[in-house]
Amino acid sequence: MALTEKEKELVAIGASIGNNCIPCLEQHFQRCRELGLSRQDLREAYFTSKKVKEAPIKKTYEAAERLMMR
Repeated sequence: MALTEKEKELVAIGASIGNNCIPCLEQHFQRCRELGLSRQDLREAYFTSKKVKEAPIKKTYEAAERLMMR
């Protein structure tokens, strides 16, 4: 089953955040609004992508702290 346009735009928000691309993020948020996605849909996309992006840096900090203790 193919993704809907709404689903594609929500994925694009995550990709924009993951790539630190503010122009892309602005474009995809605008497109989501045009497609009628709710503020809650946008919040979920944002918070999900934020968690995904924060996970590697958390692990990196933990590794650095562990290495400093050696």
